[in-house]
Amino acid sequence: MPCPEFFYFIRPTLEAIASKAGIHWSAAGDIAAEKLGLTQADREELVKSGTKTKFQDRVHWAHTYLRQAVLIETVGRGCNSITQRGVDFLKRSPKVIKPGDLMEFPEFVIFSVGSGRPRKRKPMTPPDQAPSFESTPLEAMTQANESIRTELAESLLDRLKQVSPARFERIIVELMLRLGYGGPREDAGEALGRSGDGGVDGIIRQDRLGLDNIYLQAKRWSDNVIGTSEINGFIGALTTRGANKGVLITTSAFSDHAKKVALSAPHLKLSLIDGRELARLMIDHDLGVALEARFDVKRIDSDYFADD
Repeated sequence: MPCPEFFYFIRPTLEAIASKAGIHWSAAGDIAAEKLGLTQADREELVKSGTKTKFQDRVHWAHTYLRQAVLIETVGRGCNSITQRGVDFLKRSPKVIKPGDLMEFPEFVIFSVGSGRPRKRKPMTPPDQAPSFESTPLEAMTQANESIRTELAESLLDRLKQVSPARFERIIVELMLRLGYGGPREDAGEALGRSGDGGVDGIIRQDRLGLDNIYLQAKRWSDNVIGTSEINGFIGALTTRGANKGVLITTSAFSDHAKKVALSAPHLKLSLIDGRELARLMIDHDLGVALEARFDVKRIDSDYFADD
């Protein structure tokens, strides 16, 4: 049989993950393929762009939807386990789980409307799923792109939380250089490492004499919110160095009070970048991501057909 639409993979993928804790996504996909009766030829059918197989695409989106609904959780690189919510849902879920069946979960609702801002429209769809007739093709493409960016951002954060602290510091320095800080010098940016950094993890040199530096602190945290103590500690480290510019970047988030403290330091220009903004900046500046497909949307050039 041809590779079915992606939502047919949701339940068999969830069943596969339920059968073994910490199962790799590819192994779960193999089990789902067996449950769906797919042949090797079915699994080798390509999507229209030709960049991957339909089977890989379907398995990827099934995992994404299950993760966004918190029915599964990442427990290692490429590995997932079912959550208690997933166990409970599997007992009462229909034989074919569709995206609409996941709308009972608030986390999935936020994901489906994009960027965490509720909007009055239908949930977004993967790029290889047929668009709704309620949307124009351009609207459907825009919604699909937002959905892809949301999933990519979360995958980026998951990967960042798994790298070593030293590697994370180097990534942060490279991001600042990609943003245009530091200029073309080879030594414009430097990660200082974990030991003896005095509360500073990196430096961006804005001029050759080192008179105008930006000091960086990188917090590779999973769930803990950055509070006032961390902000005050960074302010202290900057003050000790006689610095007036600093950027604190984290994979988690900042408390409201921490944001107020950062704004209240009169002698400092202190910027805070949380996990959501970090992922967006990395995507926008092609750091840690690779182009998979590009679609150009064109229109009639009326000027071309105008009389001379």
